[in-house]
Amino acid sequence: MQRKKTVVDAKIESAQTAKGLLLIHTGNGKGKSTAAFGLLARALGHGMRAAVVQFIKGRSDTGEEAFFRANANLTWHVMGDGFTWETQNAERDLASARKAWELVCSYLQDESINVVILDEFTYALKYGWLTIDEVCAALQTRPVMQHVVITGRGAPEGLIAIADTVSEINLVKHAFKDGVQAMPGIEW
Repeated sequence: MQRKKTVVDAKIESAQTAKGLLLIHTGNGKGKSTAAFGLLARALGHGMRAAVVQFIKGRSDTGEEAFFRANANLTWHVMGDGFTWETQNAERDLASARKAWELVCSYLQDESINVVILDEFTYALKYGWLTIDEVCAALQTRPVMQHVVITGRGAPEGLIAIADTVSEINLVKHAFKDGVQAMPGIEW
């Protein structure tokens, strides 16, 4: 353990850069948004100001939104129309994603916002509602100390390339496959 402590202490000592981070939670497993909201709790606990913009989700009755909405340092926006297999309206989905992206861009230019969470954002790239070039340009010109967390399956390589930390959450087993309903407090 002493050797390990020496190695860890040296790594901590050599970490001299302070900057806003771009984090991505991707993969086919459950818990990407949940991980982002855990980070949100941590940031708010430190008195940081934050914004959540949900791209696909169209419901405002989730437990996490109900819990966080009371915090004065947070703005929460449900900007989606629901999952694409439900909406069946590509034009409306595109318009909703564009409207959400405009809002995100305003946050990405606001130095008073410390954390921006783009929930279920990768789908906007997958379906071509936004281009990787416009997204990367906006992310790379945000305020220097602003943190951004992106969630969603299938994060594209261009987004991964500019990220500071990427976590892939893999599915091992899910109750839904055994016919269990989405349960309040667990799934939403």
